This record gives sequence, structure tokens and C-alpha cells, in this order.
Amino acid sequence: MSGTTSQTALYRKYRPQLFTETIGQDHIITALEGAIEQKRVAHAYIFAGTRGTGKTTFARIFARALKISDNDVYEIDAASNRGIDDIREIRDGVNVHPFESPYKMYIVDEVHMLTKEAWNALLKTLEEPPAHVIFVLATTELEKIPDTIISRCQVFAFKKPSRELLKNLVIGVAKKEGYSLESGAAELIALLGDGSFRDTLGTLQKVIGSAEGKKIAIAEAERITGAPRGSLITQFIQGIIETDTEKSLAALTTAGEAGVSMKTFATLSIEKFRIMLLLKIAPKAAARFKDHVSEDDWGDLEKLVAGASGATASAAGVATGGSKLSSTTLLELLKAYDMTGRTHIDQLPLELAVIKLAGEGVAR
Repeated sequence: MSGTTSQTALYRKYRPQLFTETIGQDHIITALEGAIEQKRVAHAYIFAGTRGTGKTTFARIFARALKISDNDVYEIDAASNRGIDDIREIRDGVNVHPFESPYKMYIVDEVHMLTKEAWNALLKTLEEPPAHVIFVLATTELEKIPDTIISRCQVFAFKKPSRELLKNLVIGVAKKEGYSLESGAAELIALLGDGSFRDTLGTLQKVIGSAEGKKIAIAEAERITGAPRGSLITQFIQGIIETDTEKSLAALTTAGEAGVSMKTFATLSIEKFRIMLLLKIAPKAAARFKDHVSEDDWGDLEKLVAGASGATASAAGVATGGSKLSSTTLLELLKAYDMTGRTHIDQLPLELAVIKLAGEGVAR
């Protein structure tokens, strides 16, 4: 195991320190840099977005760009400091001038966790804040913030990074750590990161921390992350297309017994089925997804598409003649994905999708 990797979390080691080092949030950078340049910095901001998209990182960079020293930046976790007394401390503290900076900044993370009384106390501070104070309220649930608070803040929505952006990040960080990743392995890590920079780098750390060598293939990444083998996903899809319920259910059972996350299984199944559908109706469009899977998997998918019997795909991807290689099947898999994790039997939504697609389980 790499000494650097074991001692320092990758998401901390590679956390951006300047706006120029960030990726995927250009619209926010433009707005904040413009406000600084025009000397029109607001007294309160809301940074809203899903977990791991860089909200608190941007707040720290914003403070640095405003030349606020660490001694004048106060970070509060509202998940554990959510009461009125905690906000009263802030209200008292804002009246004290900064130690060595033009401003004091209060970064309140998970701000949606505040109690009703705490919101009321914070509102009074936001209504008439001292000129030397800036608030940055970070949240993953903007809808839980009172309108009275939102109306007194500038709101910035953080975008979820694309899979391609995360994949490039994974490849770049792995290279800096002395590792090279097969394209499919980087794609898998990006997928498992689920739109979070932090989670993606955490998954990468797990992979390179357990890898046997410096070159990591997709099979090794699957083994380390607990993701299902590509062949198992292909078996699941093949059973659906061939209306072989036993084959698909056997793949699900094998995955379940191996402790595979059904959410991950569903995600990878949808990914592969999408590629197959594109291979059927738009081969040129499908070609750009070739590096999302291993060479063996790609060959298997091409064979499955070529062997899809009795089907003529329309431009919309809806097949006739009974073929399951259709947009209708993909919609069923998407529904199963949405339901996964909502029942005490993780694989049940996927099992029901298989049964429905096979025309079984119809009430008589």
C-alpha cells in the first residue's frame, strides 16, 4: 500500500485551494470572482447541492480570495450545533471585529438541520448584519430552508459532476499517486462515486490501497469495490432479452449472495442495456461508450444485440416482434432502480422487473 495514500485521504490531499484548481462549477466561479472584482460581495450566501460537490471547499476558497485569514473563518456543523443557543453564540460573535482580515466569515454546514428557534435567531442576524461579516450557508436540502432566510441570501446551485468529469479526475489523481487505470476501471470508480467528488476519491483510495500492482484492470476494481462482475450483469441482461427468467434471477441471486449492492447492480445493468439499445438503433452514437466497459464485455454486448431475435427497432428504440431489447425494458429497469433500497429485500424490485418483462406474475 502506498504510504501517501494510507496517511492522507485523497479528497483532502487533492482538495482545491484556488478557484483555478476547481472543476465543474464555472458558473459559480464567474459570479464570485465578479463580486470580488466589483467590490459587491453580499453579506450572505447559500451554497446548495448534493453531497460531495464542493460547497464547503468553495466557501474556503471564497474566504481565501477575500483575503480572510484562517483565524477569521468559523466553521459550524449545524447537524450537531443546531439549537438556538448555538446561533446566539454566532449572533454575539459577529459584533466582534475580525482579528486580521477585512471580513469574518461564518460557514454553516448542513444548515437545513437548524431548529425553528435557531432559524428565527439567525434571521435577526441576517436582517441587519455588521458590514464586516459574511455568511455562507451550505445545504444539501434547499427546500428545508425558510423562505425568509433564502430571500436574504444569494443562492448558488452546485451542479452534480458528470461521469466523464469524475472519470478524468480519477485518472489524473491515480497518475499522480503512481497508478494507471484501465479505462473501464476508471469508469466504474466514477460511477460508484455517484456524482460526488469526495465519494469518488474515497472509492479510488480504496482501490489503489488494495491493488496488487500499479496497473489496475476493471476486474481488479470490481473485486476491490464489491461491484458485480461484468459477466454477471451480462448474464442478467441476456436472460431478460431471451425471456429466460431463470438466468436473470440466478444472476441476481449470485450477486446478492456475494454482498453486491443492488443499487450498483441496477446502475450497471441500466448502463449496459443503454449501450445495447444504442448499438441497435444508433451504432455510431454507441461507439463513444466503448471504453465504459471491458473489451470482453463490449464483445458480449455486440453478440447479444446481433442475436436479439425477431426484432426490428424503430427510431425510438421500441422493438416489435416481442424483443426485449427496447426502451420499454429500459424504463422497467429504471423503475426498479428507483425502488431499490425501499424494501427489506434489496433485490426484490429487480426480480419483479424480470418477472414482469417475462410476462409472468400476471393476476388471473
